Amino acid sequence: MTDTPPDRLSLDPRSEHFNADVIQRGVGIRFKGVEKTNVEEYSVSEKWIKVSVPKTLDRKGRPMQMKLQGEVEAYYQDETTE
Repeated sequence: MTDTPPDRLSLDPRSEHFNADVIQRGVGIRFKGVEKTNVEEYSVSEKWIKVSVPKTLDRKGRPMQMKLQGEVEAYYQDETTE
């Protein structure tokens, strides 16, 4: 594996951007300089993340997601951060 996480990653197994090996390794996300732990999908190049909205379901019974725009930094959690 490389030392850089993928540009785009999703936790949803139905997505084409799902990668179980990368998720198992552990990817951390900083959004606008703040550590986020509730990210469902992200894109570094397009500068957005998707987070679940608590207690709200879509018509198929899955948690609703909200897309937030801003600076995104992805890193592997097994690396030491300063």
